[in-house]
Amino acid sequence: MSSLAKVREALLRHRPTVLDAAPQHRAEVAIVLRDNAGSLDLLLIERAVRDGDPWSGHMAFPGGRVCGADSTPRAAAERETLEEVGLSLAGAESLGRLDDLQGYQDATRQLVISAFIFHIVDPNPLTPNYEVKEAFWFPLDALLDAQRYVDHRIEHGSRTHAPGILVGEQGRHVVWGLTYRFLENFLKILGHPLPQRWRAPSSST
Repeated sequence: MSSLAKVREALLRHRPTVLDAAPQHRAEVAIVLRDNAGSLDLLLIERAVRDGDPWSGHMAFPGGRVCGADSTPRAAAERETLEEVGLSLAGAESLGRLDDLQGYQDATRQLVISAFIFHIVDPNPLTPNYEVKEAFWFPLDALLDAQRYVDHRIEHGSRTHAPGILVGEQGRHVVWGLTYRFLENFLKILGHPLPQRWRAPSSST
């Protein structure tokens, strides 16, 4: 997997696609990396099950809606990270951002989600708030382990399955949907694209 220096270089070359949206239709997430014995770990959260949250119970990155107190979209990602897991990004290195994505939408909502990437040295212990059931660091290298690619069962409109990456407990800690799409974009920028098509391992049924 790429070193921190290669991540910096790849993101410096990347020209992200930024979508227009009013502040009330924007959400931001923080992709936070830390050093771990020469490799990199990625911060992931399991969102608490909550009514009204379109990503209720999902694996995700810290983040949420932009509010009036946020001076910039990146500031919103930093604020949400502090609120959700108690991690201050005030002294973190800002590495760049990914392409904006269209998120949850229906007759009354249409969200644009931006992802900002940070590197933090010696982070403090994570302290999840009521919005987060669990927060943990996951090795970035392990995202490329084909044995972790699963066919994740979902209930999402007419869809019953989605590609996912197992990052913990089977059936529970599976990255899919919007978070998967951001990781897919990030890994492609780093020169490690996820497979376009794959079959789930025979053990995942």
